[in-house]
Amino acid sequence: MAAFLAIQDVVKDFSGVKAVNHVSLDIERGEIFALLGSSGCGKTTLLRMLAGFETPSSGRIVLDGQDLATMEPYSRPINMMFQSYALFPHLTVEDNIAFGLKREGLPREQIRQRVEDMLRLVQLGKFAQRKPHQLSGGQQQRVALARSLAKRPQLLLLDEPLGALDKKLREETQIELKRIVADVGVTCVMVTHDQEEAMTMASRIAVMSEGRILQVGAPAEVYETPATRFVADFIGNVNLMDGTLAVDESDHCVIDCPDCRHYVGHGITGTQGMPVAVALRPEKIHLQRHAPAHEGEFNRAQGTVKALSYFGSFTVYHLALASGATLKITAPNTQRHRDDELQVGDTAWAHWARNAHVVLTQ
Repeated sequence: MAAFLAIQDVVKDFSGVKAVNHVSLDIERGEIFALLGSSGCGKTTLLRMLAGFETPSSGRIVLDGQDLATMEPYSRPINMMFQSYALFPHLTVEDNIAFGLKREGLPREQIRQRVEDMLRLVQLGKFAQRKPHQLSGGQQQRVALARSLAKRPQLLLLDEPLGALDKKLREETQIELKRIVADVGVTCVMVTHDQEEAMTMASRIAVMSEGRILQVGAPAEVYETPATRFVADFIGNVNLMDGTLAVDESDHCVIDCPDCRHYVGHGITGTQGMPVAVALRPEKIHLQRHAPAHEGEFNRAQGTVKALSYFGSFTVYHLALASGATLKITAPNTQRHRDDELQVGDTAWAHWARNAHVVLTQ
């Protein structure tokens, strides 16, 4: 079956610079799909083409079987919620939500019912007569969302939807926003540079860089099995160690790096001596004072603790290795106090399992 939203080999060229470079994506009905990348990667340009604010230089965008190129922005079954919310300061919450419905000329009773439904959905019924300046940032965000959903769009576009909120409120609102979108059942494409936001809200993520899609997958897939060095480095924290392929068998491979030898529990179908990189997440590493008990020379490294940062539920250690490289380790704080707590200047051993790392060839 054809995808609900099909982006087919789309290019957007600005004076010879391809802001979006041959992007193809299939997005299913009811999905929350996130475009994730740093500033200037092309994600907002792609979103604006979906909304009709930009025209593709080439390629097609098809929504539910209809080519959007034939439709003006105002006639598309799409609504976009901006980072700034763009609420009318002189209108009440109720009138802000009703604004688009009145412009469409819907009957008064139908407008009233839809506004009531939206206020109930975003749990702002008792604030219906307030002005935007009388609301908190999170409440303003929900008003903007209610206004976007009131017209019952087939596709909802979110441009950095929580970027204006502080960290704690943003974390609380992520779950609430995901619930509201799921309750309505609308298909949603969101743009964000916040990895946690994308991984919390989206069913799938597309990582973009320089106008191209580097990887598409579920949050856990992109995090645990990054396809490229850029994706591994961009999503979360990671230790990247350059080395060469020493052994490559069907069930394992060995990577020689300056500070350690990695035994990886799968093969990569490479050539002996080829340069590769090993991606190892900090939370996959164990840190202790003494050499690990398991035999062998693999998957361990000795160093000196040069820095540590306490974050309450976990502590981040920076282990200086013999080559001068630094290994970052995240250790959960499962006990309130420990007598053998590592301190700056202590010698320690890091070790990890054979399935803890990913070998990157690009």
